[in-house]
Amino acid sequence: MEKTSWLSGRASTDLSVYDNSWWNPGPKWKIILWFLVSSVTVNSYLPLPISFKKWILTLFGAKIGAGFAIKPKVNIKFPWFLTIGDYVWVGEEVWIDNLAPVTIGNHVCISQGAMFETGNHNYRRRTFDLFVKPIHLENGVWIGARSIVCPGVTCHSHSILTVGSVATQSLEAYGIYQGNPAIRVKNREVE
Repeated sequence: MEKTSWLSGRASTDLSVYDNSWWNPGPKWKIILWFLVSSVTVNSYLPLPISFKKWILTLFGAKIGAGFAIKPKVNIKFPWFLTIGDYVWVGEEVWIDNLAPVTIGNHVCISQGAMFETGNHNYRRRTFDLFVKPIHLENGVWIGARSIVCPGVTCHSHSILTVGSVATQSLEAYGIYQGNPAIRVKNREVE
């Protein structure tokens, strides 16, 4: 009883008043069509050629440079919010939940199972408001397997987010980051 007394009079979350009507990722027909097409092309284990997957992604508005490589079962929420530079590798089961733009520079490696989360909820508001912020990966970045990049994060030139780490803040250039939340553990030397 005493444990809950501090709760009296405090506001509580009320999801019945949640409203994200301000956010519009595009027409419903386009979203549904992408869901259907991606489930048998990009987000699939079918052994389709990379050139075909790239064509599908660009058909739906993604901007993709030369030397693109993509493994099976990649989930891209909205390709029209995706820009990819030259010689980018995207590993198996990567999830790009791009409610806002995701921009990936040149010579970037995104290892298997990595997640990019451009949206979140404001837990301080009783309405649990949605917010979205872009993610930017500069040239030479490496995102390790099963890592998570959170809304608003920029991974600066040649930074590394190690396996299973969570980037809640931007990563400095040539820094190697590890943990949850990720902290800089050493410098990256490129020969």
